[in-house]
Amino acid sequence: MKKRVLIIEDNPGVRENTAEILELAGYEAVLAEDGKQGVDLAVKENPDLILCDIMMPGLDGYGVLHILSQRVETAGIPFIFLTAKTEKNDVRYGMSLGADDYITKPFEETDLLRTIENRLRKAEALRQTTQRNAQSQSAQVTMQSHVRHYSRKDSIYHEGDPSMYVYKVLKGTVRLYCYNSDGKEYTSDLIGAEGYFGYVSSMQSKPREENAEALQDCELELYPADEFIRYITSDSQMMVSFVKMLSNNIAEKEKDLLKLAYDTVRKRVAEALVKLFETVTETDNRFGIAVSRELLASMAGTSTESAIRVLSGFKSDGLIEINGSHIKIVQVDKLRSLRW
Repeated sequence: MKKRVLIIEDNPGVRENTAEILELAGYEAVLAEDGKQGVDLAVKENPDLILCDIMMPGLDGYGVLHILSQRVETAGIPFIFLTAKTEKNDVRYGMSLGADDYITKPFEETDLLRTIENRLRKAEALRQTTQRNAQSQSAQVTMQSHVRHYSRKDSIYHEGDPSMYVYKVLKGTVRLYCYNSDGKEYTSDLIGAEGYFGYVSSMQSKPREENAEALQDCELELYPADEFIRYITSDSQMMVSFVKMLSNNIAEKEKDLLKLAYDTVRKRVAEALVKLFETVTETDNRFGIAVSRELLASMAGTSTESAIRVLSGFKSDGLIEINGSHIKIVQVDKLRSLRW
């Protein structure tokens, strides 16, 4: 059976040429012309390997890797960056997010095929080890769960609560937040559909270290913490996926801390808007995202007044439209560019 390789590349020439090389070498090529389409195809097609360009309009390669690393079903897929950027910092950053390798464009055909073969060989070796371990287990470990619905603004848990469940978002968006020593609220993460949360404190058998609330009407799947831990530790592939997810989260948190320390308020508000745009589902195409200025300020780590001033500037620049509590992003690419 042919190995399936997903190519996420916005340049039609590079995309088609890469697909032709792979098909001549006996692979099945699945093509995506942007990051959003690439994420959708990765979930739908379950490829054996992903080749992804870094610099793309809309959702870039870093964003694609971040989203796929958050999902258990795609976190273990070998991921190789295609990049024209040769600076060591760019390569190092991509690898820190969980990429398995990178190929610099323009590339030689033999280099491309050799890198793919090596990564597929390692993934196959891991799969066989996982299969042998599963066959050697005397009992099948199962995991029970139940689904619960939360309305917008409903609390899911509070800081200090016992860590009874691990959560998977089936529908909607969840906001994680905490308070600093001055009592100021800070939004630490947004979890969209297919994302997991609550597993860190559950795996450490510690009380919750943050608060969680439904940013939209949500449908969550709840796994008892002890069963969840037994389940992932019984499956080495599942364990690898979660270690990769945790590593990616650590890299993201380190990046967020640096942004809070060194980035301007304008950059941080732009980052918050882009994250909302990428995470929040069921937005109204006419009006955009319903978001309070306090929430946006807590995501950007600034005061509400400063966030409002920056939003006014973005509106004057034609980057966004504001209609009451709704914010519609008009030029997402330009807004993304403000983050760097």
